Amino acid sequence: MTPSAPGTTDVYIDFLCPYAWRGAELAAVLRGEGERFRLRHFSLVQGNHPDNAKETVWWLTDQPLEGGDRYQRSSLPAFLAAQAAARQGEEAAWAYTLALFRAHHEEGQPLEEATFTQAAEAAGLDRERWQTDRQDESGLRASLRGDLADAADIGVFGTPTFVLPDGSAAYYRFEHLTRDPQTARRWWDLYREVLASEAGIATIKRAKHRPAKRG
Repeated sequence: MTPSAPGTTDVYIDFLCPYAWRGAELAAVLRGEGERFRLRHFSLVQGNHPDNAKETVWWLTDQPLEGGDRYQRSSLPAFLAAQAAARQGEEAAWAYTLALFRAHHEEGQPLEEATFTQAAEAAGLDRERWQTDRQDESGLRASLRGDLADAADIGVFGTPTFVLPDGSAAYYRFEHLTRDPQTARRWWDLYREVLASEAGIATIKRAKHRPAKRG
């Protein structure tokens, strides 16, 4: 298990997932308010693979870049591009992650090379260094494998999953996006309250024909 800095919450994300995008946006807002979060990667393709029903034997990091279904072909290069961005530091990792999420889920861009490059430009990366780091595919795969292994040890099954500094962890499915600090704080406090509740709430899932009220 890769330890996080004291007081840091890990957030596991997958670029395929709109809920992970909303969770990353919320975490980014809270970072601006002084909270400490660390980005980690979890593969929904790997988590949902039929060979992994009992234990993880099929690893995304063992697969070719051009293999598998369209989700695999999209997610592995996206993860590796983000791993390369992270070599420029924590702020670069966050900037690239948000830029790629927004390009994909807000602007409707596919997870492909042009979008990865667009996100690097939007994030203000050192483009030459980023491209050079991407050539170290074995090293990037090893870093990604560390995230995926830690996620497997925790039992992550969906994104975003937050792992609090005390080790407690839960998936938090965001139906709505916020970039407002006060709203983000309320939603985050609610999450932590539910997680810490003596009621031991494990699942809240709304009835299919009873959507949440807004406003």
